[in-house]
Amino acid sequence: MTDLLNTAPQRFTGQHTIVTGGTRGIGRAIALAFLAEGAHVHATYQGNEAAAEALREAAGPHSERLSLRKFDVGDHDACKAFWDGLGETPVSVLVNNSGIRRDGILATMSPENWDSVLRTNLTGGAFMAKFAVQNMMRQRYGRIVFVTSPAGKQGFEGQGNYCASKAGQVGLVRALSKEVAKRKITVNAVSPGFIGTELLDDLSPELVKEYTATVPMRRFGEPSEVASAVLYLASREASYITGSTLEVTGGL
Repeated sequence: MTDLLNTAPQRFTGQHTIVTGGTRGIGRAIALAFLAEGAHVHATYQGNEAAAEALREAAGPHSERLSLRKFDVGDHDACKAFWDGLGETPVSVLVNNSGIRRDGILATMSPENWDSVLRTNLTGGAFMAKFAVQNMMRQRYGRIVFVTSPAGKQGFEGQGNYCASKAGQVGLVRALSKEVAKRKITVNAVSPGFIGTELLDDLSPELVKEYTATVPMRRFGEPSEVASAVLYLASREASYITGSTLEVTGGL
């Protein structure tokens, strides 16, 4: 990552980018990639202070362009306070990456586990996109990218809440993209398959082996590979792509 931070092209110099869930896993890789390309990055997180500080340390000399904000994206008032705090700052990119899992079969799933996953993954993304659109409409430019999952299309046993949230994200992307296209705001999604992050840490070695065998490339992806796809959709080069979902799955 150090080499990337020092040698990346500078497509986002001067642009303000927001990455929710931006201090760990895929979000961390996305935040560092934007910093490497000259962006001012606002990375949000819900509670892990150690991960936030580790991101700042990893950013090195680019940390002067890194802002860390702790709040719950599923809280409408907290989202509004965050955007109000930005004032007239023109935001060019929002990456809705915040996501959690609370697995369990639907027949015994608690209302809390259903609600928390939908609130963070889907409702939180909608809240952040709502305020992003208000900001981006003033400059008639913007890029909104959701990090979704093949789970929304394929469905996985024991993940009804997670799958529903991810399918909802794709529907939201399609609808919102039509609402804002005339304002030169694009809305897309990146759909990572099995990526080597802490979100998969609870998988047994047997399951990891089983899942790896289903991937045509026979490996899990790297967070940096997802970040590359996100940065492309967030770039000016992707100006005629909207309402789309780019799969980063190794061929699943």
